[in-house]
Parts: sequence; C-alpha cells; structure tokens
Amino acid sequence: MEDISFTPASADDLPAIKALLERCDLPSEDLGPGHLEHFVTCRSGEEIVGTVGLEPLGDVGLLRSLAVAPGSRGHRLGLALWARAREKATRLGVRKLYLLTTTADRLFARWGFKRVPRDEVADVVQSTSQYSAICPTTAVVMAIALSD
Repeated sequence: MEDISFTPASADDLPAIKALLERCDLPSEDLGPGHLEHFVTCRSGEEIVGTVGLEPLGDVGLLRSLAVAPGSRGHRLGLALWARAREKATRLGVRKLYLLTTTADRLFARWGFKRVPRDEVADVVQSTSQYSAICPTTAVVMAIALSD
C-alpha cells in the first residue's frame, strides 16, 4: 500500500473512526472525543483505514478498538498499529494491558497476549464500560505484561 501514514486521532476523526469500527463489527457506542487522546489512526491518503486505542487506567490499561478496514488487510497495518499502541502504553507507564475480543484471540496470542480468567482482571478494568456493559460476557479476555 502506498501513501500510508500514522497520526494521533483528533476529535474531527470521531465519525470516521466510529464508522470503521462499525464496519469491523466492533463496539463504538461509548466512544467519545475524550477517548481519542489515546487513539492512533492509519490513513491511506486522507481515508482512515485503521485505528487503535488505549484506555490507560494507571499502571494497567485496556487496548480497545484495533481495527483495519477489510480492503486494507493483509499489509501488516494491524501489527503496525499494535506496535504504536504498545509503545504509547509503555510511555504512559502502563505495565499490564488487557483486551476483550470475540474474533481475534489467535492474532493477539501471536503478539504475546495470554488468555486470563475474568475474575483475575484488575478491578479498574472491570469497571470500564467496554468490560462491564458493551462487550459480551462470552468475549475472550487477554492480557500482556509490558514490563517486568
């Protein structure tokens, strides 16, 4: 793919990010402008073709909304987005990162995430809307340690 760039998300990107998440069957109903401070977009020209977000919660965090448009898959954009999210989480002092997925557990396992029982998830993560209300209880919970 040509003309690919990665940029911090802005409030103006919210409608396009929500539309991308919906196309990828990912929840977006709780996503507001305040979340975008910790989102990265991947653009092909001016079009947002990928995104990833963090919800930092002290020394833990929630990886949310890693999405690549169906027509842009197969170019390792998801991996590039994950690398940027991981670097940002580390910079923010996040030592353990959680995620919920209904479809991509094998992908995240390749990147080092491990399944964790729901009762072992940090309370601050359990209190997020993603965890407590939006993602189904059948979603796989995974975590990765970012530092020793």
